[in-house]
Amino acid sequence: MPRGLSLLMFAAALAAASDLPEPVLTRNQQYADQIEQYFRDYLVRDYPQRAQKAWNRSYKSVPLFLQSVEPNRARYRRILSPPDWKAADKLERSPRPDIAHSATWVSLPLTSGLKAEGLLVFPECMKGPVPLVIAQHGIGSYPERVFGVGDAENLYHDYGHALVKAGFAVLAPFNLATAEKRNRMERLARLADTTLPGIELTRISRLLDEVLKDPRIDSKRVGMWGISLGGMATMFWTPLEPRIQCAVVCAWFNHRRNKMVIPDKRYSCFLETTEEHAFFHGWLTEFTDSDVVSLICPRPLLVQTGKADRIAWWPQVIEELDASREHYRKLGIEDRIGMDLHDGGHEIRVESGVAFMQRWLGK
Repeated sequence: MPRGLSLLMFAAALAAASDLPEPVLTRNQQYADQIEQYFRDYLVRDYPQRAQKAWNRSYKSVPLFLQSVEPNRARYRRILSPPDWKAADKLERSPRPDIAHSATWVSLPLTSGLKAEGLLVFPECMKGPVPLVIAQHGIGSYPERVFGVGDAENLYHDYGHALVKAGFAVLAPFNLATAEKRNRMERLARLADTTLPGIELTRISRLLDEVLKDPRIDSKRVGMWGISLGGMATMFWTPLEPRIQCAVVCAWFNHRRNKMVIPDKRYSCFLETTEEHAFFHGWLTEFTDSDVVSLICPRPLLVQTGKADRIAWWPQVIEELDASREHYRKLGIEDRIGMDLHDGGHEIRVESGVAFMQRWLGK
């Protein structure tokens, strides 16, 4: 069938649907309401009982705890379904003196035909290998913004340079930026039984393989700090990338069931947006944020949340963090999880984040 004709038929079908008789429209709305109520009950109300059956954590020791959550970690990996791509060639480097004297754009060809790319910046003065922080940009942004470029609203507060000044090497990966493009690519990813975060996890893992070969970096001291969609990446990747030793999640951590499913005037609900890319098959079967944190535990975690940030209603964030803290408390390591709750909005908190990295990645 010619493409033009198929589009006309689709448009005609839409017009016909809008002209449905009122009783049919009413019946259709009632059915939609029933389905939505079912999913609200399943995803939100019934979540605690379902999760209780899905997890069998042991808090007798850290090794036993890690062993007890391995089946869940395997199921979590299946949600992202990262592809098994390898490096196809050597790491390419291009100087970026506009960022810093030691900055380079790194690019690694993969067997898929894609590339893993980002900015790699070293401190000016180093006495031996330094720790590395993966600094992940958010949606509508790019790696250079981590270093203050184009950050007119000053939401990133140039935290890349702050980390470099504090003695860290910084890797700022490039991920697909806009919601429109992520929506489109996520549709294709689902057809191929993968996800964009899964693809981006593979990209950062292969990039780490190469970057950590650099003798200037201490491969045993790697952290991650992401904002917004970069916070999502931090939450998704840290449980599945063991080389990440500690994490800062900025402007993302949430009461995930409510955030995804329940519209509320106090925060933006993803169900009410056009951000289709933020929905993943099976996510809320057993992986609300506090449960995902148990896949990060016992590694240190800091959550940065602004009371004026509309992505969340901050009392619900505290509730979810308290549930997350229980994993650490039961293991006797509660000092490894913390929260920077501030009066600001959707923004990086440089001081607490740098101090956290210094504490947990220092020698």
